[in-house]
Amino acid sequence: MKAHDGMYIGGEWRPASGRDTIAVVNPADEQVIGHVPAGTAEDVDAAVRAARAAFPGWAATPPAERAGRIAALRDVLAARKDEIAETVTAELGSPLPLSQMVHAGVPVLVAGSYAELAASYSFEEKLGNSTVLLEPVGVVGAITPWNYPLHQIVAKVAPALAAGCTVVLKPAEDTPLTAQLFAEATQEAGLPAGVFNLVTGIGAVAGQALAEHEDVDLVSFTGSTAVGRQIGATAGAAVKRVALELGGKSANVILPGADLAKAVNVGVANVMSNSGQTCSAWTRMLVDAERYEEAVGLAATAVAKYVPGERVGPLVNAKQQARVRGYIEKGVEEGARLVAGGPEDPKGQGYYVSPTVFADVTPDMTIAQEEIFGPVLSILKYEDVDDALRIANDTVYGLAGAVWGADDEEAVAFARRMDTGQVDINGGRFNPLAPFGGYKQSGVGRELGPHGLSEYLQTKSLQF
Repeated sequence: MKAHDGMYIGGEWRPASGRDTIAVVNPADEQVIGHVPAGTAEDVDAAVRAARAAFPGWAATPPAERAGRIAALRDVLAARKDEIAETVTAELGSPLPLSQMVHAGVPVLVAGSYAELAASYSFEEKLGNSTVLLEPVGVVGAITPWNYPLHQIVAKVAPALAAGCTVVLKPAEDTPLTAQLFAEATQEAGLPAGVFNLVTGIGAVAGQALAEHEDVDLVSFTGSTAVGRQIGATAGAAVKRVALELGGKSANVILPGADLAKAVNVGVANVMSNSGQTCSAWTRMLVDAERYEEAVGLAATAVAKYVPGERVGPLVNAKQQARVRGYIEKGVEEGARLVAGGPEDPKGQGYYVSPTVFADVTPDMTIAQEEIFGPVLSILKYEDVDDALRIANDTVYGLAGAVWGADDEEAVAFARRMDTGQVDINGGRFNPLAPFGGYKQSGVGRELGPHGLSEYLQTKSLQF
């Protein structure tokens, strides 16, 4: 894998201020595949200054021209999709077909949606005797996670650019090579110098410096709720805007009249995708008492198809592997029934965890309350629809979920009562324009579509 030994700042690759580097490890074979610089507060300051200098010109650029640059970026990402997929597979461990379809494919779709929005969005409106202007917030500090390395970058950078903001990106230290590819793409797409900047580094140094920087107007962060709280507190002290996309413990509710086989099979696939490293994964499957054991059997059969090293990749690093195994051991200790998988190492090399299914899970168990972030499914039993709703909402999170019913009307009626930001109805398809974000401790703000664009705008009214 190609790795730059500098930072992308002000439209060029510059030497890092320090000598420390971060090793990039392939989680499938535990081999080092490259090194990137460990950015410092000095590097972050240089990037923010470049973004601040570029902001007036980019903010004044007509929306149609900004749309053209985003469309060019989309085209570069599409042209380099194979390289992107191979890089994601190497540093994240995702099976190549998933990397091609999701990790490389979805960002192209999202970038295209923002190219269209930038051209069509109304940045001002009339309200009585007032003209309301929607203006860019300013310099955005984007801090992205490792689980969907390119998607999370595009989901922040594309709307920020469409709004007229400039950006400094600090990607996760586990997947920085994908971020470097994205920086190359912005350069190839002709973005003006300083509009997009990249600083690689660890969160406690580069990430903290970016969140604290006095010249950053908005921090957009995706990651754990614990770190989100810290960033929120830092931003609050500076009266700085934040957008936080945090953890989840989403419920997959199968109502009594639903197609059980389809709901279970799709639900298992949802949890196993990306090795379970998805904040919106439906990790709690809720089934009525009458069909509970049938659902457990269907889940056991379905999960057997997800073979480690084939349909399921490794977890991102050794720490994450140990964490997920610890949760599986905790589930057994607390009395859940192990239907498939377990804490044992399935391969002997690489950071793999066996796809695991638990039955007889009660709402108070640790595996039913805490985000595991691995290929682990908990199946819970409910007595009636009101009991299902109580269990579904019995968590500090509220990011996503699913409802399966005899018809859409029944499923929608249930979904309206769920405390969560996004719900798929009877296997609803991904929509890049639909707002994504959470209730409760799952975050603040929304990503994707026009709601995602509005996060990067501030409002001014002119009275006549």
